[in-house]
Amino acid sequence: MPDSKIGPIVGVILAGGRAERMGGGDKCLLEVAGKPILARVTERVRPQVDALVLNANGDPVRFGPYGLPMAPDSVPDFAGPLAGVLAGLEWAEAHHPHARHIVTVPADGPFVPRDLVKRLAETLVADDAELVTAASGVQTYPVVGLWPVRLRQALRDALVREDLHKVDAWTRRFRRAIAAFPANPIDPFFNANTPEQLAEADRLAALYPDI
Repeated sequence: MPDSKIGPIVGVILAGGRAERMGGGDKCLLEVAGKPILARVTERVRPQVDALVLNANGDPVRFGPYGLPMAPDSVPDFAGPLAGVLAGLEWAEAHHPHARHIVTVPADGPFVPRDLVKRLAETLVADDAELVTAASGVQTYPVVGLWPVRLRQALRDALVREDLHKVDAWTRRFRRAIAAFPANPIDPFFNANTPEQLAEADRLAALYPDI
């Protein structure tokens, strides 16, 4: 469970994109090693958080089997991952006001670390940061992060008033720390964005079934 020093944490799975490189649809419902990616993400993240919500748009029926509450974007026109982060912050404020932070993960990452939240929380405390994002190897993953709920209005203002959509551009405004994860034998933040990457995820899952 989350680090006691920062209190309860809400997990937010980001599935609000249009999956254009995968030909449209919900890429998180595609299978890796015989299991939908969303099922893999949910199984890995749920034990790490106090509540779990899915940021997705459109008809919620298609996600019914996962038993997740939905938090659709409150900013229209598929405004990017920051809109998903905002939806998570607003959902946490409304439904879990005792939670001071959310953690976000993309819905197309089948290998999300089982100790993600613990390590993000430890980095937040150790670095006296306001927010934390993840990295592995030389690659940064700004949408994998730990965010304070108190920044929700600042994020809404950036999206709506400034039309700011780049995650790094917004996070640089605050005391941001980076939590580094090993990239071997699998990059834990591998994304299945294309059919080729989906096939690679299948191959990796078969090679390393215990990860």
